[in-house]
Amino acid sequence: MPPIPEAARIGEPVQIITTTDDHSFELNHEALDELLLNEDVRDKKVCVVSVAGAFRKGKSFLLDFMLRYLNMQGSSDWLGPGDQPLAGFSWRGGSERETTGIWAWSKVFLCPGPNDEEVAVILMDTQGAFDSESTVRDCATVFALSTMTSSVQVYNLSQNIQEDDLQHLQLFTEYGRLAKEQDSSGAKPFQSLNFLVRDWSFPYEYAFGESGGSKLLDKKLHQSAKHKELQDVRRHITSCFKRLGCFLMPHPGLAVATNPKFDGRLADISEEFKTHLQELAPLLLSKDNLIVKEINGTKVTCRALLEYFKAYIDIYHGDDLPEPKTMLQATAEANNLAAVASAKDKYTKDMEQVCGGDKAYLSPDELEKNHNQTKEAAINQFREVRKMGGTEYSQEYEDKLLTEMEESYEQYIKHNDSKNLFNVARTPITLVTTILAMYILSGVCGLVGFYSLSNLANMLLGFAIFLLCTWSYVRYSGKWVNVGTGIDTGTEFIWVHMYGPLYKHLTGSNVSTQARKIKQAEKKGK
Repeated sequence: MPPIPEAARIGEPVQIITTTDDHSFELNHEALDELLLNEDVRDKKVCVVSVAGAFRKGKSFLLDFMLRYLNMQGSSDWLGPGDQPLAGFSWRGGSERETTGIWAWSKVFLCPGPNDEEVAVILMDTQGAFDSESTVRDCATVFALSTMTSSVQVYNLSQNIQEDDLQHLQLFTEYGRLAKEQDSSGAKPFQSLNFLVRDWSFPYEYAFGESGGSKLLDKKLHQSAKHKELQDVRRHITSCFKRLGCFLMPHPGLAVATNPKFDGRLADISEEFKTHLQELAPLLLSKDNLIVKEINGTKVTCRALLEYFKAYIDIYHGDDLPEPKTMLQATAEANNLAAVASAKDKYTKDMEQVCGGDKAYLSPDELEKNHNQTKEAAINQFREVRKMGGTEYSQEYEDKLLTEMEESYEQYIKHNDSKNLFNVARTPITLVTTILAMYILSGVCGLVGFYSLSNLANMLLGFAIFLLCTWSYVRYSGKWVNVGTGIDTGTEFIWVHMYGPLYKHLTGSNVSTQARKIKQAEKKGK
């Protein structure tokens, strides 16, 4: 395939789940963080459209047209000029597989949803099933991961919906049926499954498009099965998905199938295929048809989706397919972690507004007051989010949230203290204050005849001047670092036990981090 012109694409495919030589799967944390934690999208509700199915059946080819639809924002001429090569996800003709693992487009598209709320749309491409290099476990893992993380799963099939296609689908979604038995809510585990039948050759029986596909799917799922085993397969599929659909696509033309130099130009694709392509893309991606990802009845944001990816990939590291209980635990864990992340982000944003960056110095009491208010608001947000596992299970994650907020608060204390002149230059201020105090004390004692005290004050004054000069030299030259540290420690002691309490008494504020920590420790002890 020729290089993709920069002008013809926005973003690039990134591999978010990789496969290893020993048939295990690994999450590309860096790529996924960059994709889902971008400031523009991380708090947006997300719609994930994934395409899965057998290898070499045109999944990536189809996704590139969806990509073109999103790039053109669904305009009437979104298909573009006839001589423009198809750019985006990697694809090529031939019999060897092209895609391994799971890939996503690096650009998250912000599109208006059904309620005019902006939705983050992600396109996801998956490794083809049943090639010569993949085990059944590999195929089941890829399909399960893409189905669990997507809101719309497109099941890409060739020519017809065969019985083995339904049985493979049952195998890949077996977790869903079993998990549903253990889920007292009775909710179906997956959202939308769309059978996409490519190269449909019987339009005289069922017309191309959604209407013919719906009739075919109804016949395949409800009318054709008489044997109990076949009925069980169909009951399983309908119990796993909230919505089932089907779309029949014509063959794209001989130039696509037989020309080794085909690069996706519309001029080489049959008119009938292009006509129904213009029906398929809006069916999945238009404003009225976007389906937001939901788990346990809660709409998922990009930030939360990251936690689900992390939880799901962990359970596939073993040699066997995970049991339903494991899957439910992973989902509940990710669900609670997503709530923690969202609440922690609220705490951080609110605290940044109060004391972050170049905000003015706050008195410790005022900072603590804001911390308690912000912490309470974050905890309330965490509790209001609908979570799996029940209150007792969620308590562990609420404790985790509290711990993280307290750790962040310590950092805000240090940041706030760094803005206080008395903390930034505590050592020289303490020494200069001592010099002035001893100078005044020496003079007063001399006037009233207390010469011994006057001499002691002069000696301390000289010692303080010596320490100040030594400390200045250490800071300037970088030598005798241990001596400088010792002077800092000594002046800190004087400040905490003498000048600090006096300053607090005079100003009503406590500038000592150490004193504050002691105070907090006493509170915990009580």
